[in-house]
Amino acid sequence: MTTSHHPIAVVGGGLGGLTLARVLHVNGIEAAVFDLDASPAARTQGGMLDIHDDSGQSALRAAGLYEEFRALVNPGGEATRVLDKAGTVLLDEPDDGTSGRPEVDRGRLRDLLLGSLPEGTVRWGAKATGARPLDGGRHEVTLADGTSFTTDLLIGADGAWSRVRTLLSDAKPAYTGISFVEVDLPDADLRHPVSAEVVGGGMMMALGAGKGFLAHRETDGSLHIYVALAVPEHEFAGVDFTDAEAAKAYTLGHFADWDKSLRALLGDADGPLVPRHIHALPIGHRWERVPGVTLLGDAAHLMSPFAGVGANLAMLDGAELGLALAAHPGDTEAALTAYEEKLFPRGEESAADSAANGVLMFRDDAPQGMLDMFAGHA
Repeated sequence: MTTSHHPIAVVGGGLGGLTLARVLHVNGIEAAVFDLDASPAARTQGGMLDIHDDSGQSALRAAGLYEEFRALVNPGGEATRVLDKAGTVLLDEPDDGTSGRPEVDRGRLRDLLLGSLPEGTVRWGAKATGARPLDGGRHEVTLADGTSFTTDLLIGADGAWSRVRTLLSDAKPAYTGISFVEVDLPDADLRHPVSAEVVGGGMMMALGAGKGFLAHRETDGSLHIYVALAVPEHEFAGVDFTDAEAAKAYTLGHFADWDKSLRALLGDADGPLVPRHIHALPIGHRWERVPGVTLLGDAAHLMSPFAGVGANLAMLDGAELGLALAAHPGDTEAALTAYEEKLFPRGEESAADSAANGVLMFRDDAPQGMLDMFAGHA
């Protein structure tokens, strides 16, 4: 077994971990990032993100990347539509550029962060399989290839099923009662014009009791669709999602009385159907201070996506942790204490909002709950 040592080690190269590494870098602090993917292009990075002015954008300013981020914004991407199951448009808000939550492609944002780091910062193909405490607040992390490393400060940015979290907490994510089936409609204006018109220029939500279609127009002209279903956790176990037609038939069976223009968002999809169960950590998840280790992003406060804040919080966590470490040179524990004092209430509030929105979106009178929420914001 080969063992190396790093003063600061970040497990997980998602948006939160990369933001932390970048903020540390601009403050003259080196960090090593370990990511399980074999390369930056090993898998697609998901759909569009709305980057909030009070969280994600603040993080990008701290990272010195705000202007570069603005160049990635999808014009018109903040447009929002809400439909009922008959396909009736009940809310149609254009993007007038005033909401402060511009849309960007997650993959392009990740590339921006990766490109801002010194070469070799991210160690690819480094899947963490375990972690254990050593003396003096140090930790050892073992990797799937049989190697390991030690570190003075271990940061878990390793997502929902974090290996690092076990050092701090016994909490485990639980199923929220909602599952997604993800599909894509590429080159939608030419190949799927009806669907392109239904979705519009930004985000579309077609909602009913316990189900719905959530869609985004992406920068490449494709439509990314999340088919949401309130189903038992193990229901998908009987569906062969490698058989696209069988999976479509199963999923469309939940929408037999929905308008054909909405059913086409799934029925006309190209490529595989990807099932995803939505999990969340307990609202208010926190831990006692443990020397030499902390968490950020989903590892700290995994929540449902129904408040649209997960990526924003991960980036803000990374930026605030980096700034706290820079502000307390030589006193890591003071930095972690200051960071976690803000992390815990912020995560609790957002997790509660996400859970409440999940109930509101799919309640029996849907989409009325969403319409009421937008009216209240207006």
